[in-house]
Amino acid sequence: MAQLTPPPTSEELIVSFPADHVLQLTFNRPKSLNAMTPRMSDDLKRVLDWFEDEPQLWVVIVTGAGRVFCAGADLKAWNTTQQKGDTGEQERLASDIHGFGSLSRRQSRKPVVAAVHGGAYGGGMEMLLNCDYVVADEGAEFALPEVKRGVVAVQGGILRLALISGHQLASEMLLLGKTISAVDARTRFGFINEVVPAPDVLPTALTIAKQITSNSPDAVQSTKEGLLLAQQLNHREAFLTHALSPVSRRVYKGGNIKEGLKAFSEKRSPTWKNPAKL
Repeated sequence: MAQLTPPPTSEELIVSFPADHVLQLTFNRPKSLNAMTPRMSDDLKRVLDWFEDEPQLWVVIVTGAGRVFCAGADLKAWNTTQQKGDTGEQERLASDIHGFGSLSRRQSRKPVVAAVHGGAYGGGMEMLLNCDYVVADEGAEFALPEVKRGVVAVQGGILRLALISGHQLASEMLLLGKTISAVDARTRFGFINEVVPAPDVLPTALTIAKQITSNSPDAVQSTKEGLLLAQQLNHREAFLTHALSPVSRRVYKGGNIKEGLKAFSEKRSPTWKNPAKL
């Protein structure tokens, strides 16, 4: 993989490349439990927008430094704006197409893997609910406690949790502001893929990312788009939109499909190329 030059960021976000075709983003405010600031959110937007357009990068891992993945918004800063009489919150939400941390409503064609230490709360949980694969440590906890603070999990958490867990289980977390364990998050609520010992969280997430990059990036990104369409449209509309989409055309007109089928017939591992830009 050729040398990559990501956009500049502040010290609140660490950008690294732990494997070929894999980007890792680490929230880096451990003393504040990685509570989201405007600066960190801006950093995430710049890097994720770049990631979307970089053909060499096929998967992103998001994680947090220190004890907790992300404790949500910096409530002290939010309190200051509220006490000053700031009334523009609805307009800001409506204009922010990618949601909390530029991730909770992002519709990326590329897979997003979350590696969760300690837990995720509020906006932090809204971000992981929009990830494709979530690995958490055995002691992690999860909550959407917004109603306890007079606010709402409006950055995508309500819709995503209802879609994943169903109305009643989503209500259990959202209306009570209830905190749940990693085991419950996996077995009852269904938004965690794997629960592992704490030292294994990031290595497991990286293993998953490498398994994804062992597959055709064209096929993976087309499949991801199909998953997104399935959330938005009825069955027939989703099928037709996906079948006729540019990402499907890239699969069937590109070189990776030829390489995959040839490698199968020759009983060898395929050598994938970076997908063409759409």
